[in-house]
Amino acid sequence: MSGTPEGPGPTAGTPRHSAGPATTERHTAWPLPGTGGSEPYGYRAAFLAATLPMAVVDHEGLVVTANEALGVLLGRPASALASQSAADLLDLAADGRTWHAYREVLHGRRSRFRRTHRLKHPDGRALWAEVTVVPMPEQEAGASGAGPRRMLLSVSDISDRRELQKRLRHLQMHDPVTRLPNRTLFFERLSAVLETPPYGDGASGHGRVGLCYLDLDGFKAVNDTMGHRIGDRLLAAVAGRLTDCAAQDGPHRDGAHLVARLGGDEFAILVEDSAGTQQLTDLARTVLAALQQPFDLAGHRISVSASIGVVERAVTGTSATGLMQAADTTLYWAKADGKARWTVFDPERNAHRMTRQTLSSTLRPAVERGEFTIEYQPLVGMADGVVRGVEALVRWNHPQFGMLSPNRFVAIAEEDGSIVQLGRWVLQSACRQARRWQLEHPADPPLFISVNVAVRQVWDSDLVTDVAEILAETGLDPSLLQLELTESAVMGSAGRPIQALQSLSEMGVRIAIDDFGTGYSNLAYLSRLPVSVLKLDGSFVRGFRYDDGAHPSPADETIVEAMVQLAHRLGLTVTAECVETAGQAERLRRIGCDTGQGWLYSRAVAPERIAELIGARPMTH
Repeated sequence: MSGTPEGPGPTAGTPRHSAGPATTERHTAWPLPGTGGSEPYGYRAAFLAATLPMAVVDHEGLVVTANEALGVLLGRPASALASQSAADLLDLAADGRTWHAYREVLHGRRSRFRRTHRLKHPDGRALWAEVTVVPMPEQEAGASGAGPRRMLLSVSDISDRRELQKRLRHLQMHDPVTRLPNRTLFFERLSAVLETPPYGDGASGHGRVGLCYLDLDGFKAVNDTMGHRIGDRLLAAVAGRLTDCAAQDGPHRDGAHLVARLGGDEFAILVEDSAGTQQLTDLARTVLAALQQPFDLAGHRISVSASIGVVERAVTGTSATGLMQAADTTLYWAKADGKARWTVFDPERNAHRMTRQTLSSTLRPAVERGEFTIEYQPLVGMADGVVRGVEALVRWNHPQFGMLSPNRFVAIAEEDGSIVQLGRWVLQSACRQARRWQLEHPADPPLFISVNVAVRQVWDSDLVTDVAEILAETGLDPSLLQLELTESAVMGSAGRPIQALQSLSEMGVRIAIDDFGTGYSNLAYLSRLPVSVLKLDGSFVRGFRYDDGAHPSPADETIVEAMVQLAHRLGLTVTAECVETAGQAERLRRIGCDTGQGWLYSRAVAPERIAELIGARPMTH
């Protein structure tokens, strides 16, 4: 490469355009625009002396001239670069997208090209370079008579900048306490795994992903009693054991499983290309065993455990949000099941949870929309078979799940407090119906109505006032209303519940203990509570079956007989639940049960069917 161009140079400020062919020009000295070839401090001198590697390339992408800095970068003399393909020298054709963008600039369809990629330095080290290609000023000016299009190519070594960015990213993506990847990096990696297409047929890999999501049991107590300094050291020690467990499980195609701290005392182990649920449960078992070993920290021996939710599924059709929701739910199950254990995600259990959540969110509006209805089951005198009363049983005609029995929603209503609103509606509707039957059949003895009351209704509402207002509104005599509370709700109660029951009893309302024999069974309470009726749980009555191949229980018969005798001596009446056969009914009658309830007599039916039973012939066994 010559140091000066051939022929006399133009005056300063006058563009020079070569008249020779491009092939000759590549091997001759090249004058930069706007300079004279003899100007010692002109653009050409700056170009040659610049520490920034640069070259001029023509419209075909071949080097016209290059400065020494580019020669040093590429490990060859600058003069030897002439006529070489810049794309080959700088690996610009490594991928189709980069090559296309580069060609667009060469052909004048784009104004700039810039790409950052790795280059290999002649001394063997790798460096990060930013390659920029822009048109020469004379082409941009569109001067008439301009020669072939030329581009200015520059290469910047940005290795230091990349290293700084790498360090900053590491700090941004890692937890300062445990040095583990943080929540941001975890989700970045998880998203990348789920976005990667499954392997093709015949290739290694399973196209599945697994996650162990764990929470330390009792970590808050460590923080509260020993301070955050010890707590942080414990977290770091836990991180070390988790990392060891992940490494022992065996590397996958990209290295060890990702262990991350998601926040607080929550950690996650991401298993890419999972081999199945067994691999995940084995890993969870290993983690539990490792964490159950005591930690010796600053003179303290600390023992902790962990609850682990395990999720494993195919990558296809799985989202990061869905996977984490499943993991969070499963972790909750592990804690609810007793902690210090791992639990595998169960779709059926989750469907039940989702159904329960749906019911909970729609329960209150359902009362206002009138989605509930009441069916009535007869309470029959065991001595004569005559219907004495009925029990009101609420049903939910759910628009999505159909007709639901009380065991599907009453517990939910008790948890969220909507049982107060629902219970008052049931009480009011049942009393109205009982009064309606009384008015429609004045010649027949009136039926009493039995309504279930949850203990939360006693605590969260003024039950006594509600009952008094409903009886006054409907005109139903208090003696025709029976309120049923479970044994566990009544036994052991004190204060407001007892006062409420006492006031209701003084009002003339009968109080019944439902499912008697399954709860506390504190017989001393029977003499002090204002109870009128005991309803024997069906589990005892089932022991009376001698037919249909059933095995009777002499012990159940003895227990029931003793409870009936005790109740009668205390002035209480006894109702047997779940009477299903004539044999059961006969033995209960002989023992002395006053009333019976069950499928032998009738299932829960609509109020119209009850009206047909009033005044009818006694129900036979």
